[in-house]
Amino acid sequence: MSSPALDATWRCGLGALLALGLILGSRPAAARLVQADLARVAVTPPPGARVPLDLAVTDARTGQPTTLGKALDGRAALLLPVDYTCGNVCDPMVSMSVEALAATGLPRDDYGLVLVGIDPRDDPAAARRMLADTLGDRDASARPRALIASDTALSRLTGALGYQAVYDAGTDSFAHPAAAILLAADGRVARVLSPLALTGRDLRLALTEAGEGRVGSLADRLTLLCYGYDAERGLYTPLIQRILTGAGIVTILAIALLIAALIRLTHRRQA
Repeated sequence: MSSPALDATWRCGLGALLALGLILGSRPAAARLVQADLARVAVTPPPGARVPLDLAVTDARTGQPTTLGKALDGRAALLLPVDYTCGNVCDPMVSMSVEALAATGLPRDDYGLVLVGIDPRDDPAAARRMLADTLGDRDASARPRALIASDTALSRLTGALGYQAVYDAGTDSFAHPAAAILLAADGRVARVLSPLALTGRDLRLALTEAGEGRVGSLADRLTLLCYGYDAERGLYTPLIQRILTGAGIVTILAIALLIAALIRLTHRRQA
């Protein structure tokens, strides 16, 4: 015999599963960017690429003007161009980079982690909100240095890096590379890495080499996108699809465990 509480639980569980199925299975109404636009999105540093250390930026934490060179502070660093209001991959990019850097075992003063916003409309408050939402109450010493740059400064920086993003007016968002750019202490581009595939061991080696002034081959073109939809087919990109699928599986398992626990509890009460 079923109880009202159990019936309500079943209805909630089935409703959640149906809603999840609709979210994962739905197709966007219309594509925005075309494949030719997305093909331009990549990081292709030119030979001898070097960031402009005198680049004028604003420190999001203090709201004060500074330069990229002062933010790097003469150390090897990971530079992450991010959209501070991105709802796709930027948050996990930042979180996983922080975790990978911690896993290197290197002293925190030996390297830097610097974010630069790619949307000149974002203000310091947007950057601070992103860090608070992404990193929570993580120790302040492990937090990245978040920077805001003007449109002119961004053009100068992205030109130096061979970094290409495309604005999608339909979604008011940027299709941009999901990239971590490893810089030597003098601002030279040492490597271009995927922040979603960093390991502490590999990153430690790369940082050590960059700290010694050694740079790797920059011939590879990194094209991993941070963008919500495959505009040609109107589908989520594979990266976003994997994230959504993983989240969906976790949600389904959590609902199933909750239902099973409530059934056992109901049976014990009826026994």
